[in-house]
Amino acid sequence: MNTITNRTFDEISVGDRCERHHTVTEQDLILFAAVSGDHNPLHLDAAYAATTQFKGQIAHGMFTGALISAALAMDLPGPGTIYLGQNLSFRKPVMLGDELTVVLEVASKHDSKPVVTLNCTVTNQDGKKVATGEATVMAPVEKMTVEAPALPAISVG
Repeated sequence: MNTITNRTFDEISVGDRCERHHTVTEQDLILFAAVSGDHNPLHLDAAYAATTQFKGQIAHGMFTGALISAALAMDLPGPGTIYLGQNLSFRKPVMLGDELTVVLEVASKHDSKPVVTLNCTVTNQDGKKVATGEATVMAPVEKMTVEAPALPAISVG
């Protein structure tokens, strides 16, 4: 099993950063569609998507948002984080095969509450920004290391 350790509000400083990487696959799009209910053929039908301005399948915008959520929950601040809000701008389409890098950087900390604001940037393999925004979270106040729950094997067929 994989363990995850958080950063508490007191341990976090303005300027702290983390990075996560993910390569977008067709299975990602199918699973996200199944969970979200968004079955737009732009995401799921290669022949249809080829006729659009994107010339191919693109990831759901909120799939990119979910990668930011994962970075908050797993890295900065990590386990115990409570997501309070997010603003997000989608700047370029995310294509199948794109290698995404999510970067979170602490922009500010509240004076009296354990609330942290983080700048969020997602870039592709060419260094082009595909999404930018700002997340507000309640950071954990107690240090913890937890086992990441094992997920069941999932197959698409």
